[in-house]
Amino acid sequence: MENNYVVIMCGGVGTRFWPFSRTNNPKQFHDVLGTGRTLLQQTADRFEGVAPQDNIYVVTSDSYVDLIKEQLPFLTDEQILTEPCRKNTAPCVAYACYKIHKQNPDANIVVAPADHIILKEEAFKARILTAIEETATNQNIVTLGITPTRPDTGYGYIQFERQDESEVHPVLRFREKPNLELAQVFVASGMYVWNAGIFIWTAKAIKEAFEAHSPELAAIFEGGFDKYYTESEKAFINDVYPTCESISIDYAIMEKADNVSVVLGDIGWSDLGTWKSLYEVSDKDENQNVFDGNIMPFEVRNCIVKTPKDRLVVVQGLDGYIVAEYNNVLMICEKDQEQQVKNFVAEAGKRGEEFV
Repeated sequence: MENNYVVIMCGGVGTRFWPFSRTNNPKQFHDVLGTGRTLLQQTADRFEGVAPQDNIYVVTSDSYVDLIKEQLPFLTDEQILTEPCRKNTAPCVAYACYKIHKQNPDANIVVAPADHIILKEEAFKARILTAIEETATNQNIVTLGITPTRPDTGYGYIQFERQDESEVHPVLRFREKPNLELAQVFVASGMYVWNAGIFIWTAKAIKEAFEAHSPELAAIFEGGFDKYYTESEKAFINDVYPTCESISIDYAIMEKADNVSVVLGDIGWSDLGTWKSLYEVSDKDENQNVFDGNIMPFEVRNCIVKTPKDRLVVVQGLDGYIVAEYNNVLMICEKDQEQQVKNFVAEAGKRGEEFV
C-alpha cells in the first residue's frame, strides 16, 4: 500500500444544508447520520486497507485546520494543505497531487470529497482497489460511476461504452445536470451513470493531464517543486493560489482527457448536498418521517426534522416539510422547495454573520 495515497477535499461550506452547515462549521465536521463519526471521519475511515494513514492528505481552508486536527489527530502538519482562498477543485487537486509527486513519483492517488455518504463500505473499497489496479497498469484516469436509482436532475452524468468482460469501461463523455426528460432518457438507456466526483489516477498521469489540458495550473504548481515539504511551502501557496483560475477538475481535466475510464458501482452513495438527499438515505418511520432529536409528532408525514436533543419539539399536521434547528437558527421549509435554502442564507446573512 505504500504507493497508495488519498486526497480528501474538505474546504466546502455546504450552503444548501443550512442552518446545520455554517461557514465556521460546515457539514463535513458534523455527525450527520448519528453514527458517532463525522462525515470527514467516515471518509478517512473508509480508506483503511487502501492507503496508510501517513498517505492521507486533506486540502482545506485555514479556518478549518483546528477542526481537522481535532477530528483526525493522526494527521501531521504536512498532511493538511491549506488554501488561502477558494478556487474550486482543479487548483485544490493540482496542489495536492504535485506535492505528493515530489515525495513519491510512483504514487497512485484517490481524490474524494469529505462530505459524501457511502453506505456500502466494502463495495466501495472493492471498486477503489479495482480502479487503483487500472491506473497503475494502464495509466488511465478513472472515476467512479454510480448506478442511477432514479432520473435525478441534481447530478451530472457519465456516458460510457460498456465492456462486458471488464469492470472498467471507457468514458465517452460527461454530461451536465439534465432536465427531467433527458434524465429519464439517460437512466432508461443503461449507458449513463451518476458522476460521484471521486477520481483515481497516478501522480504521473495527472501531471501529464494538467500539462496537456491546463498548462497554466501545471506551470504554477510545478513551480513549487523545490518548496513542497519545506518551510517555504505555505508562503509560496499563499502567493500563487490567488492567481489560479477558479475551475472544477471536471472542466479542467476530465472532460478534455481521452484516457478516462469509469468503474461502475452500487455503493449506497449520496453527495448529501441537500436536506432532501439526507432524507432519501435515512431510515424512516411508518409515516415516512426522518426524526433526529427529541421530537413529539402528531399527524406528521413525509418530513425530516433535525433539532437539538435537549429541546422538546412538538410538530403537528405537517406533510412534506423540513424542520431544522441548529445554534441560533430554526428553518421550516417545504421539502419540495429546498432550492430556496440558498436564498434563505443570503437573506440571513444581511441580518448578521452569526446567522450564516
